[in-house]
Amino acid sequence: MSTVKIKEIHFINHDVLHIATEKPENFSFEPGQATEVAINKPDWKDEKRPFTFTSLPENENLEFTIKTYPEHDGVTEQLGKLTPGDELIIGDSWGAINYEGPGVFLAGGAGITPFLSIFKKLDKEQKLAGNKLIFGNKKKEDIIYAAELEKMLGDDFINILSDEEDSRYASGYIDKEFIKKHINTTTLKKFYVCGPPPMMDAVLEDLKALGVTEDRIVMEAME
Repeated sequence: MSTVKIKEIHFINHDVLHIATEKPENFSFEPGQATEVAINKPDWKDEKRPFTFTSLPENENLEFTIKTYPEHDGVTEQLGKLTPGDELIIGDSWGAINYEGPGVFLAGGAGITPFLSIFKKLDKEQKLAGNKLIFGNKKKEDIIYAAELEKMLGDDFINILSDEEDSRYASGYIDKEFIKKHINTTTLKKFYVCGPPPMMDAVLEDLKALGVTEDRIVMEAME
């Protein structure tokens, strides 16, 4: 475990925090990986939670993009009260989401976070072509980094909203019909899936019904 100082912290929308911290010497991770994070304060240092790195491994700082849940009265609510100079405790990097070649990324809510570092890396290497993102959220205000993703992916950035009607976005959920409409499941090689467990279960069932075999699915569930 390492203790790192927060260098920058602010909300990027109504409930999502951007946090940049120091990076310990020789600390490494792969895009898509996560670590366990705790707040370095007496009542919170044993309360570890998994968060994904949203910076690139070569960046000077470590960055996290964290959805907060004030109603839970827990770690994410406390994170929202921190300021530069406060400290976090972080562990080693780990995670099952690794980029294995072009495909479609299916994200629900904060499930976008493992994909952000992957997209940044591919964009930097000019290798984003051939990848597509389908992003499900409740409302337009919940879409994390919409402008940045639009800039990187253009027409390959597809949004769907479950709780709000908006003429610019599809309405509903990432289901079999929506996947079939936007994806050729026979030509796209890989399917990267991350989101809340109920969304993951439904999407995996739909992908299998569309003939996608398990060896083509890369996934990690969010709590």
